[in-house]
Amino acid sequence: LKAVILIGGPQKGTRFRPLSFEVPKPLFPVAGVPMVQHHIEACAKVPGMKEILLMGFYQPHEALSRFLVSAQQEFKIPIRYLQEYAALGTGGGIYHFRDQILSGGAEAFFVLNADVCSEFPLQEMLEFQQQHGDAQSFVILGTTANRTQALNYGCIVANTDTQEVQHYVEKPSTFVSEIINCGIYLFTPAIFQHIGEVFQRNQQELALEENSNGWQRAEVIRLEQDVFTALAGSSKLYVYKTDGFWSQIKSAGSAIYASRLYLNQYSKSHPERLAQNKPGGPIIRGNVYIHPTASIDSTAVLGPNVSIGEGVTVGAGVRVRESIVLHGASLHDHTCVLNTIVGWDSTIGRWARVEGTPSDPNPNDPYAKIDSETLFRDGRLTPSITILGCSVTIPAEVVILNSIVLPHKELSRSYKNQIIL
Repeated sequence: LKAVILIGGPQKGTRFRPLSFEVPKPLFPVAGVPMVQHHIEACAKVPGMKEILLMGFYQPHEALSRFLVSAQQEFKIPIRYLQEYAALGTGGGIYHFRDQILSGGAEAFFVLNADVCSEFPLQEMLEFQQQHGDAQSFVILGTTANRTQALNYGCIVANTDTQEVQHYVEKPSTFVSEIINCGIYLFTPAIFQHIGEVFQRNQQELALEENSNGWQRAEVIRLEQDVFTALAGSSKLYVYKTDGFWSQIKSAGSAIYASRLYLNQYSKSHPERLAQNKPGGPIIRGNVYIHPTASIDSTAVLGPNVSIGEGVTVGAGVRVRESIVLHGASLHDHTCVLNTIVGWDSTIGRWARVEGTPSDPNPNDPYAKIDSETLFRDGRLTPSITILGCSVTIPAEVVILNSIVLPHKELSRSYKNQIIL
């Protein structure tokens, strides 16, 4: 068994700015650990997992290499980064590196998108594939969305008895199905034959278009639109439906929601990561992650859903709720931080209030997903969480509301509903 995690590249993650300026999006900390570490941990737990491959088109840089070395040591499993020479799409990358994936005689491999958070029921997907008896079948992880939101995802129509996928449509314009694609797949080597057919077809089409200006590449292959659509109805593709939590992490607002889902899971999987109320310690409400190096005043109140990074300083009487505070940040006495991501090495002055508007799914609808909001609506900034880029300084006694502050800014007054360049 192997696993491939698709991490994209620098021109992706635009909705994640200004946070993706400082660190590749897959390394952004969610619930205290890099986003992609949750994937690696889930893969490493599957019995028989021999190797984990990260695939993307980030230039190999220090942070990524450091992370891979520490993850290999922690999970005791070989982890490599395969760099694409260009953005090849979700299918093109794995086709390009098919020899690396199959080396060592891999009988099956998982493909996971890095920008989803999930319980990752990988073992269950394996068992599901074995129960369906066909060693050559492929499995998509699916979950239920509500009727209106399903249109934003890949929709799957499956046979209710066998769970065979009969029809697949990526982001349909009208309602097709409430079962959506979670971006987590289990393939056998036979998938490369199907991706290869798409590759051949792309080449033929490009050869026919003599006047094509050369920017299109036959290697750019999208698993969803090009491969699954063709495989549907051929008794090769099945959907395993999960009732566990799942969400996309497209925007910074969805990172706070994903952090909440993972922190909830920690009570079962990593109770040691959750802070407890101790005499002389801060007041903890709900699930809170605090890095051991953070210094927190005993009169601070944290939670629910708070993640405090490395070397953070939290002063007296500070209130933090539904927020991620990244390493080196400093919250001075009596600040209030709600629905906010506080960037690396940022400083919030005394008695300041930094607040955003949560973009959570509807809590009354069990199938609601997080909406990937556009930044602007009707010419106005959509109210969303507040984001402070790295090294932002907020003065004492101001209010910052629903705003995005780009890195290295020193503010002098209050702001509301603005992008501060």
